Amino acid sequence: MQEHPSGVKSDAKPHRSLFERLTALISPIPENRAELLEVLHDAHGRNLLDADALSMIEGVFQVSELCAGDIMVPRAQMDVVDLTKPIEDWLPLVLETAHSRFPAVEGDRDKVVGILLAKDLLRYYAGENFDVRDMLRPVVFIPESKRLNILLRDFRANHNHMAIVVDEYSGVAGLITIEDVLEQIVGEIEDEYDYDEEEDNILRVKDGAHGPKWRVKALTELEQFNQVLGADLQHDDVDTIGGLVSSHLKRMPHKGEEFDIGLLRFEVLRADPRQVHVLLVEKLPPPPAGDAA
Repeated sequence: MQEHPSGVKSDAKPHRSLFERLTALISPIPENRAELLEVLHDAHGRNLLDADALSMIEGVFQVSELCAGDIMVPRAQMDVVDLTKPIEDWLPLVLETAHSRFPAVEGDRDKVVGILLAKDLLRYYAGENFDVRDMLRPVVFIPESKRLNILLRDFRANHNHMAIVVDEYSGVAGLITIEDVLEQIVGEIEDEYDYDEEEDNILRVKDGAHGPKWRVKALTELEQFNQVLGADLQHDDVDTIGGLVSSHLKRMPHKGEEFDIGLLRFEVLRADPRQVHVLLVEKLPPPPAGDAA
C-alpha cells in the first residue's frame, strides 16, 4: 500500500514508467511451456540462471510428461528376494547389491507379496527369532501409465519409497522408487556405482567372467575408449561412446539394459530418457575358430 501526500493510503499499484510498459509489450508473458522454456534458456544465456537451476526446472517439466513405465527398472532387472528359498540363498544378493529395499516374491516375479527393508535383516544377524514374512512392508502397485508428478505426490503423502509397476494384464512390468522420480529433477542422487566426477572417464572396477570390467562415462571420446580397451569402434556421425550406443540401438537405452556390440558387452548403469550417463563394459572372448561371425 502507498500513502499519498494527503496522508490517505492507497492500494494502487506503483506507476510504471513508459520504458517498462514498452518492454512489457515487446516481451509479453509466455503463453505456453515452450515459450517459458525459451525465456529460461535466454536467461541462462545471459547468466541470470545457472545451468544446474535450468536443468532442474526442465526436469520438473519433464516429470509431468513422463509415466512410470518410462523410467521403471524393467522386470528382468529387478533384484528380488524369493521367500520360497532359505534366507541363506538370497542373502548374498542383498549384501552385493546394497539396496535399501527389495520386492519379496513367492517363486514368481508376478507374485510380489511385500517389500523387505534391508535394515530389518539386522535382527537375523542379532540371533533373534526371525521370520522374514513378519518383516515385510505393504506393497504398492501402480499402472505403467501413472504420471510421475502424481506418483511423487503419492510417495510423499503415503511415506512410500518403492512401487511395483504392473502392465495392462496385471503382470509385473518393473519397479520404481522415489529416488528414480527425484533423479529426473535433480539428476543422479546415488547408487552402487557412484564415482568421483574428477576420476578418469574410464575406470577399471572389477573382474568379470572374461576379464576386467570397465566403468565408462558416456561422454568418453571413441578414440580414448578404443585406446584403453583395445577396441576399434567407429562411427561417422558420433564422437562419444554414449552416442555410438544410442545410434547402435536406434533409441535411448534403459538403466540396467545389457547388449553386445561386436566383442564388447555393455550394461547401462545410469541413464534417463534424455541421455546415457555411465556404462559398464567388458570384452567378450572371440568365437572359436571355424564358427560363423
